[in-house]
Amino acid sequence: MNSIYEELRAALFSVWHRRWLALGVAWLVCMVGWLLVAMIPNTYESKARIFVQLDDVLADVTGVPSGGKRDIDRVRQTLTSAVNIEKVIRGTQLGDNISSPKAMEGAVLSLARNVKVESQQENLFEITARYGGGSHPDSQNAKLAQDIVQKMIDIFREENLAGNRGEMDQSLDFMNQQLATRQKDLESAEQKRLVFEAQNPDLAGGGLSVLQKLESSRAELRGIDADLAAAQSALAGINGQLAGTPKTLPGSGPDGGARSALAQAQSDLAAMRARGLTENHPDVIAAKNQVAALRAAAAGETGPSGAPNPAYTSLESIRADRQATVTGLTARRVALQGDISRMTTQQISNPAIAAEQQRINRDYDVLKQQYDKLLQDREQLRLRGQVATEHNAIKFQVIDPPTTPRGPISPNRPLLLLAVLFAGIGAGVAAAFAIGQLRSTFATTAKLESALGLPVLGAISATLTDAGRDLRRKRMKLFYAASGALAGLFVLLLTAEYIQRGMVA
Repeated sequence: MNSIYEELRAALFSVWHRRWLALGVAWLVCMVGWLLVAMIPNTYESKARIFVQLDDVLADVTGVPSGGKRDIDRVRQTLTSAVNIEKVIRGTQLGDNISSPKAMEGAVLSLARNVKVESQQENLFEITARYGGGSHPDSQNAKLAQDIVQKMIDIFREENLAGNRGEMDQSLDFMNQQLATRQKDLESAEQKRLVFEAQNPDLAGGGLSVLQKLESSRAELRGIDADLAAAQSALAGINGQLAGTPKTLPGSGPDGGARSALAQAQSDLAAMRARGLTENHPDVIAAKNQVAALRAAAAGETGPSGAPNPAYTSLESIRADRQATVTGLTARRVALQGDISRMTTQQISNPAIAAEQQRINRDYDVLKQQYDKLLQDREQLRLRGQVATEHNAIKFQVIDPPTTPRGPISPNRPLLLLAVLFAGIGAGVAAAFAIGQLRSTFATTAKLESALGLPVLGAISATLTDAGRDLRRKRMKLFYAASGALAGLFVLLLTAEYIQRGMVA
């Protein structure tokens, strides 16, 4: 512990003994450092926040997406592009002294590093711009930072709210060109199909291949078979009803009872048969015996035979209609069977022609689908352009206007001035200590005793005359004055910095 204390005393004595050297080095380092700090330009920052609402009621009603969110993301990502940065430079005082493309390129690269567009929330964006340096005073640099942000807001508004009519027109022109090309190809394919159908009339079928027409005919044949079976069943039912209905109504009179009973018995017998009762059923046998007995009795009756039965006439009309239906379905079935047989035979005998028809129809269908898709896309694009023109979906609002910089954000000049002061003092102390180490002198008796290895009996202090003491006092006053001047210069520079900031604000 004592050795450390002795070393510290020796170091302090060495530095104090060469205090003028330490002060001179401190002055030199501080002057150079403060000059470098003064040469660092102030950088000023301006910020603004904007809110963009993406709700689009008209787009929701029409079902056509307006692309608002996609457009905003695109503008946010490209807002700091070289083209937009050049617009900012030309729209502010930054472009006053730029006269060559190379100078403009350098200005664009420099400003692009100091401009940021950040998304704080889904619809909230913050634009930040920094500017400093150049030949402009600090107040003008602060104003330029604010102008840069304002110009960025103007570009954002122009890109979103003014509408990209030129881009929409170019897109529509491109879609029209593609539609014209597809239309020519479609007309050519349709012409090929018409020529093929003219050369092969048996295969003409509105663009259907042989396999498709064959499958369609078979499906239609299955439907006709089902309808024919239903029609035949209905015809059989009406025939059963007609068989049990008398043609005439029995006449009135004393002998009219046998005929009336015969008609009623015949009607009952027909109803039993219609229910599915067999000829061997006891009820059917009894009804047949009754009909035979009544027929013999009715044969001997005299007098009028009776009036026509209107129910029988109506049933005959229904039977004729159902018979016509069965006949028509049968004819259609025969025709379809002939067509199926003909197409099957032709497919087997001419497979190349069938394959050619399938290829022509496939090419036509592909071109038709492409044309319809392009036509739908063009109409959707046109409708979206009208929606964007007549009812802009984006609502733009400046939440926080561009702020006016009250002070530079960099450099932190007061901290740098203080750091230079401490660096100068430290450099002076280090220089004085280093010189002391290089010289072969001993600051304390302990160091002398340690170096020689001999005991030191004592030390003689310096004795000054009155003139020497006066000279020492004058030198100390000069030293304190020089040290105070260094501290005063630091305070003066610090005061000037705050005054300059106040003038900018």
